[in-house]
Amino acid sequence: MEIEPEKFHSSRDEVSSETAYHCSACHDDEEWSCANPIRGRAKSRSLSASPALGSTKEFRRTRSLHGPCPVTTFGPKACMLQNPKTIMHIQDPASQRLTWNKPPKSVLVIKKIRDASLLQPFKELCVYLTEENNMIVYVEKKVLEDPAIAHDENFGPVKKKFCTFSEDYDDISNQIDFIICLGGDGTLLYASSLFQGSVPPVMAFHLGSLGFLTPFNFENFQSQVTQVIEGNAALVLRSRLKVRVVKEHREKKVIQNGIEENGMVPTSLEKEVVKQIMQYQVLNEVVVDRGPSSYLSNVDVYLDGHLITTVQGDGVIVSTPTGSTAYAAAAGASMIHPNVPAIMITPICPHSLSFRPIVVPAGVELKITLSPDARNTAWVSFDGRKRQEICHGDSKHLS
Repeated sequence: MEIEPEKFHSSRDEVSSETAYHCSACHDDEEWSCANPIRGRAKSRSLSASPALGSTKEFRRTRSLHGPCPVTTFGPKACMLQNPKTIMHIQDPASQRLTWNKPPKSVLVIKKIRDASLLQPFKELCVYLTEENNMIVYVEKKVLEDPAIAHDENFGPVKKKFCTFSEDYDDISNQIDFIICLGGDGTLLYASSLFQGSVPPVMAFHLGSLGFLTPFNFENFQSQVTQVIEGNAALVLRSRLKVRVVKEHREKKVIQNGIEENGMVPTSLEKEVVKQIMQYQVLNEVVVDRGPSSYLSNVDVYLDGHLITTVQGDGVIVSTPTGSTAYAAAAGASMIHPNVPAIMITPICPHSLSFRPIVVPAGVELKITLSPDARNTAWVSFDGRKRQEICHGDSKHLS
């Protein structure tokens, strides 16, 4: 699982042991002695923590100041080998804030297609971005083909300032500073699919049927967009799955005058195996199912090269923490917080009582192949799009 590069690391200020600790999360902005500072668990607002050693004044903790740190010592002599490349630091979600190295100049506006109720919000947002903030607005060509936008004379001067692009044809990954989505969760998933590398910050307004990933309301969009442009906004980091589909094709060898390239005379008409590799970045989940076949799907699931189970049923879902609240939750999986680095494997109606949803750590490699005794092929989809058929010999790698 690949963490998007737009995460921001907060640095801790080193405090000497002779100064006083100051709790900014407390209501009363109280201080306590640091002779033997205590780092307790996060407390709720209604609970009072015990006073620190050397202090007679009680204080109240509302949340942890920093994320948890893994214990790297085991007993009096054993410890973990320090390798900066493998150590994972979990940042406190409350401290994740947006910052800009340079002021943003370009924004991608994505609108839900074939929804007449979004036309007016789309026009108001574009006018505000171009005229009030002098932003360069990128819009898909198919959005401007809507008759309500194409024949609007009042919107014509604003439309001439747009930069347009087409999906799967134009690469705008290095031209967008941040993204604004108008729609539901599907609109945000579509925005993620446009950027197979680093994804710019996404600001999603809840204007669709589902709103798990769209926290902003459009009533006061001016002030909210201004705060994002000024770098005064909180961040929620989302991880994506890096998927690699390996398909095998058998082609005839090139034989000239009945002699192969190595000079040998072929004894039989053999075919050469050619592998085709396709890569995707997935925000929600990857689903392997039986497709239109009436037979059950049989797929083998490998974890870091080891076979862990064979899924016999309607299929299997491999989801991120973001996708745990979508198809995986409907199939009986647990919900995972976005800041938990994990991958969830959920069977779809399995014909086995022993296989239930499991959670594996982020960074592992999952390999899913069609079982040798499978009676039919399987189909794979990425966030519900780009369905492909998996045959014997094909494999799917996720990390």
